[in-house]
Amino acid sequence: MRKGDLIWAGALAAFLSILLVPATREGFVLLTRAHPYLMGFVKVGLLATMGELLAVRIGRGDWARPVGLWLKAVVWGFLGMSFTLTFEVFGNGVAAAGNHGYLPQAAGLWGQLVSALLTSALMNVCFAPVMMAFHRVTDTFIDLANGNFGGLGAVRLTNVVGHIDWYTFISFVVVRTIPLFWIPAHTITFMLPPEFRVLFSALLSIALGAILSIAKKAAPEPRERAALQS
Repeated sequence: MRKGDLIWAGALAAFLSILLVPATREGFVLLTRAHPYLMGFVKVGLLATMGELLAVRIGRGDWARPVGLWLKAVVWGFLGMSFTLTFEVFGNGVAAAGNHGYLPQAAGLWGQLVSALLTSALMNVCFAPVMMAFHRVTDTFIDLANGNFGGLGAVRLTNVVGHIDWYTFISFVVVRTIPLFWIPAHTITFMLPPEFRVLFSALLSIALGAILSIAKKAAPEPRERAALQS
């Protein structure tokens, strides 16, 4: 294990230790209730950026600062704000649909599981692909601008779309990770108290960084990809 591995793991452990101490955990819950969007920005912005660093570590075999790290952290933060709203919309929407007979309901723990699974499935089918595509586009904008905020305006959308590996995005990120990872994972998310859902989603973003890095390494070469598509 390298020094960078210890630093990364230590930073994650320090952040999570907030939840282990009753006083700091209570403060975390109060802040989340009082400032949900701000806390969504901070939690996802911080933890998902750690996921970005982990993805580089997996892909290169060593630690390095990704291009435009801080710009990408800001994008993650705004995505965290969108998660805050989306979790409320889908969570309350599924409950309302169940109350009006549009979705099945059950009592007790089984009912909580059914509700969480339906919420996760609907959110990941309706929201996740759009969010993931948006994030892929913003990351590519930042990469083509070499991480320079002032250079974003010179990047054309046609170049961005052309640089994205849409085959891997559809065949792996959408078709595989959504049903096999995200729907089960977010079923757990919606079993948690509302104050901890965005935090858990932020932790899942670290897993996302690892998954996308592995997918990139496993993606077929252009010649192989053409054969698969023919």
